[in-house]
Formats: sequence, C-alpha cells, structure tokens
Amino acid sequence: MLEKEKKQNMERMSQINTVLKQTSSEKQVSLGQLKALDQQIQTQSKQIGLLNKDLRLTESEITELKQASTKLTQDLGKLKKEYGAMVYAADRRRQQVNPLGFLFASDNFNQLVARYRYLRQYSDARQSQVRQINTVQASLQGKQQATQRKRQEQQGTLASKVKESEKLETLKDEKNTVVQELSKKETDLRTELAESRKAVSQLESMITRIIAREARERAAREARERAERERIARLARLEAARKAEAKRKAEEAVAAAEKAGEKPDPETVAKATRPVEPEPEPTVKKPDERRNNNLNDEETALASSFTASRAHLPWPVSKGFIADRFGRKPHPVLKGIYVENQGVDIQTNAGENVRAVYDGIVQDVTSMPGMNNVVAIQHGDYFTVYAKLRSVSVQTGQRVKARESIGTVATDKNGVSEIQFQIWKEFTKLNPESWLQAH
Repeated sequence: MLEKEKKQNMERMSQINTVLKQTSSEKQVSLGQLKALDQQIQTQSKQIGLLNKDLRLTESEITELKQASTKLTQDLGKLKKEYGAMVYAADRRRQQVNPLGFLFASDNFNQLVARYRYLRQYSDARQSQVRQINTVQASLQGKQQATQRKRQEQQGTLASKVKESEKLETLKDEKNTVVQELSKKETDLRTELAESRKAVSQLESMITRIIAREARERAAREARERAERERIARLARLEAARKAEAKRKAEEAVAAAEKAGEKPDPETVAKATRPVEPEPEPTVKKPDERRNNNLNDEETALASSFTASRAHLPWPVSKGFIADRFGRKPHPVLKGIYVENQGVDIQTNAGENVRAVYDGIVQDVTSMPGMNNVVAIQHGDYFTVYAKLRSVSVQTGQRVKARESIGTVATDKNGVSEIQFQIWKEFTKLNPESWLQAH
C-alpha cells in the first residue's frame, strides 16, 4: 500500500512538473507559476513524509528481525547443548555396553524387541535433534539475510530522502524568487485581481440566472401539469354528475309509469337500474420525499444518482492538479488581501480535452471576459460549470454522457492552462474537491 501511494505521488509530481515547465517557459513570472510551485512543494513534502513512513516501517521490521534472530540464536545454542549432552551420554553407554551385546543379552524375544525399539527411538531422537538444529540454523541464516536486505533498502530510502529534501529546498528557493518578482508587480497584480473578481461576479450571475430560469420553468411545468390534472378530474366529476342525473330521471320515469299502470320503456328501465360510478376523488400527486423543487421523475433519478457519486466523479481533465482550492484564502502575494474561489482551478496541459463529469443536459454555452468559454450542465437539481475553455464542442439543450468531451482548455497570456470547475446544488456552491475521485 505504501509503495502504491509513493508511486501515485511520483506520478502526480511528474504531472505538476510537466505543467510547470510549460508555465515557466514564458518570459514573465505569473500567479499560475506560483500556484504550480506551491502544489509541487506540497507534493514534494508529501513524498518526503512517505519516505519517512517507509523508514519507520523498515526500522520496525529490522527490529523484529533482530529479535527473531536473537531468539533463534538462543534456541540454537540450547539445541546444540542438548545434542552434545545426548552424544556424550550415548558415547559413555557404548563404552560400558555394546549395543549388540545389549540386544543379545535379552532374556526372551519380547525383551529383545523392546530393547531394539529403545535403541531405535534413541537413534531417531538424535536424528530429529540434528534436523531441528539444521532447521533453526537455516531460519537464522534467512533472518540475517533479510535483515541485511532491509538495511540496504533503508540506506536506499535514506538516500532518496536526502535527494527529495534537496529538491524541496530548491523548490522553496524558486518559490521565494517568484514571490519576490511578483511583489515588484503589485500594481499589475491588483489590476489582475480586480479583473478576476469582475469575471467571477459575472460567472456567478450567469449561473444564478440559469438556475433561477430552470426553477421557473420547472415551476411552470408543474403548474401546467397540475392544471391538466385538475381539468381531467373536473371533467370526470361532471361526467359522473351527468350520469347520476340521468339515472335519477330514469328512476322517476319508471316510477311514474308503474304508478300509472303502464309498462316502462326498457331503455328507461336500463338507465334506472344501471349502477352509478362513485364520484372520482380529486387527483392529487402523492408527495415524494426524494423530489424537490418540482423535479420530474427523470430529473429526480438523475439528481439522486449524482448525489450517490460523491467522491467518485471523474475529473474534468484526464491530467492535471488542483492549483487553487475552494473557499476563501489569503492572496499568495498581496498582503492583507483575501480571495475566494467558488470552485477549483485545475492546471493541466495546453490543449487538454475537457470532459463532462456526469450525465446531464447542457443548459448554457457562453463566453465572457476573463473566463473565455463557459459550459453549464444540469444534473437534476445539480449543476456543473466548466469555465476557461478555448473551444466548445457542445450546444445548449444537448444531452451529454460522463467523460464525454465538451471542449478544450484555454491557455492564458502567461502560459497557464487551467479550467475553473464548479458544482452547484440549486443556489448553493459545493466544494468540487470532495466530489471528485482520488487523482
């Protein structure tokens, strides 16, 4: 598990390095480069943490191997001592009593067999003792070899840690250099921040308009469906009342004919004896706790399955890393200034395909300053938003599937290729990082 985690972290470091190289190839430093360096430092620090964990685990294994070797050494000494005593005793008996003489001195056949068995068991015990000693010696040798291998692994891990620590210090120095360079461009950064906030505000307004529009359309649809249900129920009631009135009149006609001693008309009798259907109850849809905000059955099912996909949604790009996380945080350069991200910024490779994270319906495709092209996709009462696209390959009203390409990522003037990804539930902004699968 630890090796797998280290491998995944190395792959993440490789992706960040690739993106950082593209960003660093531009002549001027940028916030995008600073964000990439931050992520690289975090990933590098995590790798060192994993190496420390590996070292602790190896040290624990070496300690266990040492303890096992000590125990085996003690057991081996005890076995050799016992075996030596057994050999010494056997040699003294041979000097005193010849084994053959011991057998032939038996008084009878049964005693001969018993003495033979005794000598055989004694010989087997000695052979068993020898095998046990050999087994313990082999096990001890295996433990010693394993300890040696673990020490070699430990030395390799220590060397890797030193190397990764040197890389980390280099990255920190590089980050400090970038921060210093950016600090000299405070005016430009404040202008960039103002433009960014304006773009974020426009994007938020666009999303809220889409959500409000969809809510109105769903409410209007529900009102139409309710009016249609009421109209059908009203017609049914009128039809039931008409039939009841016809039956009443037929009953009166039959009674009048019988009173006058006349034979009632058969058709009138049939109407009078025909059972009257009960007046239909008003058609009212049973409330469904899963349905909110006038969602129809299809939208309710889609919203429910989207909810169940929390922490398992695919990333909107196949390669990349989160350069700026959800929520409010200090500006990386400007002192005393806070910025708020309504989604996450994901840096990736130039020209990378952008994909829908779930099945849904494209509700809007637009472009705006600072955000390039924007695509909004509805998933029941959830919405996913993909901004900073260079090109778009879908259109409003189109149904899309999970992982279906919807466009390509844009690259800004500083060489940063990233998308802004958001998730909304009605008018509530959600942290996309908690919805995306481990990457």
